[in-house]
Amino acid sequence: MKILFSGNKFKYEVEATVKLFIPGQRFEFIYDCVNAEGDIICVRRKECKKHTWLFAFCRIGEKTAGHTVKILAEAADYDALCEHELCRCVYFSLMKLTGINPVWGLLTGIRPVKKMTELLEKGFTEKQAKDMLKQKYMVSDKRLDLAYDTAVTQLPLLDKISSGSVSLYISIPFCPTRCSYCSFVSHSMDSARKLIPDYVRYLCRELEIISGIVKDLNLSIDTIYFGGGTPTSIEASQLKIITDTLSRCFNISDVREYNVEAGRADTITREKLEVIKAAGATRISVNPQTLNDSVLKAIGRNHTAKQTVDAFYLARKLGFNNINMDLISGLPTDTPESFKATLNKVIEMDPESITVHTLTIKRSAGLYENAEKYITSPAAEMTDYSIDILPENGYRPYYLYRQKNTVDNLENIGFSKPGCESLYNIFIMDETQTILGAGCAASTKLVEANGKITRIHNYKFPYEYINRFDELMKKKSEIYSKLI
Repeated sequence: MKILFSGNKFKYEVEATVKLFIPGQRFEFIYDCVNAEGDIICVRRKECKKHTWLFAFCRIGEKTAGHTVKILAEAADYDALCEHELCRCVYFSLMKLTGINPVWGLLTGIRPVKKMTELLEKGFTEKQAKDMLKQKYMVSDKRLDLAYDTAVTQLPLLDKISSGSVSLYISIPFCPTRCSYCSFVSHSMDSARKLIPDYVRYLCRELEIISGIVKDLNLSIDTIYFGGGTPTSIEASQLKIITDTLSRCFNISDVREYNVEAGRADTITREKLEVIKAAGATRISVNPQTLNDSVLKAIGRNHTAKQTVDAFYLARKLGFNNINMDLISGLPTDTPESFKATLNKVIEMDPESITVHTLTIKRSAGLYENAEKYITSPAAEMTDYSIDILPENGYRPYYLYRQKNTVDNLENIGFSKPGCESLYNIFIMDETQTILGAGCAASTKLVEANGKITRIHNYKFPYEYINRFDELMKKKSEIYSKLI
């Protein structure tokens, strides 16, 4: 499909809008053009003396649709208004052509809840905030309710962020195998095992360097998050080396949340859980994704649903009283009935939080080659079921984000029992606290006093992280200039 631009170059948002209706396709972008052969989306801005006309024309096969709007040439935030209104023109045109009515409307960003929190913080009432977002972005009532409920949970927790506090993210980018849906930079143990001892050593060196920066700038660690990959992929002894380094280098006595993604059942052992518990972790994840064995096999997981259940109850026996479980709606071969059975079983197990992700088809994931097969998945029915049933069982939404190429343009939602929300998850989505990242593919996000955000990215691959470690650490000096 071709996307044509005339009188504007609003490529990013126009493309994002088109993808709401036509996912899984590559587009050809042509400028200073109003017509071409085949399927097209044409967005045109025509400036006159007092007014500007904005047009969208869409042709798919033999069907066509268009939409036009007029704005004042001297309107405030003129370019931003033109971009938004052109996207609305595309939105209405494609809605007519396809019959698709996206649940998040025209919102294409990854943080839709942030727009709700901003309005509430300005003093708008629930009704006013919902009406404004519905009018501007055409968000559905169900997602407006979800965004509002999530914002109400988040706001008091965001208010409790202390000045000078930061969060710490520690990356262990290894997994037993790579799941077919995964787009994270993670490496199977077979190919990466020989790198792990050196990786652990360099990761500990980076933690030592970061601890020096924290002390120099008189910062305090608020939350700690071990992610990956699957942190429990490495040996218990290797995990202990990292957690011991963490305890030695940082004052963790006042840490409000110490979170470890234990993750896959085939990596969880009593010994590893005991290391995590002894280190002071206050929250872990034991992630089924599904409790259907045939779906587990389809996505490339080498464990059974029973192993996940057993791992959960082992963690309970060892004293973990804040456990999260991740599920994914829209997995290959899964059905609404199977997903509902999984969710009902997880609710029966009674974890403190349940996170429902929607399948995302990214280019770096194995599923991308057959992306079109999953575009029409029943993920919406699965996700809607979770939105309805989890609050009925005492769970409330506390964080939410969206990703590009998510099936049915849906979302990932964290639900928790009151008081069990993951602070780290809220802070990283709201972007109101600095997060220092350590390890392969980790990202440091520096939030300055004026709200400006600077990102420092670590190298993606373990061999690069190890071989270019000294070069990478020079980049960490930027932390001083941004946070002093």
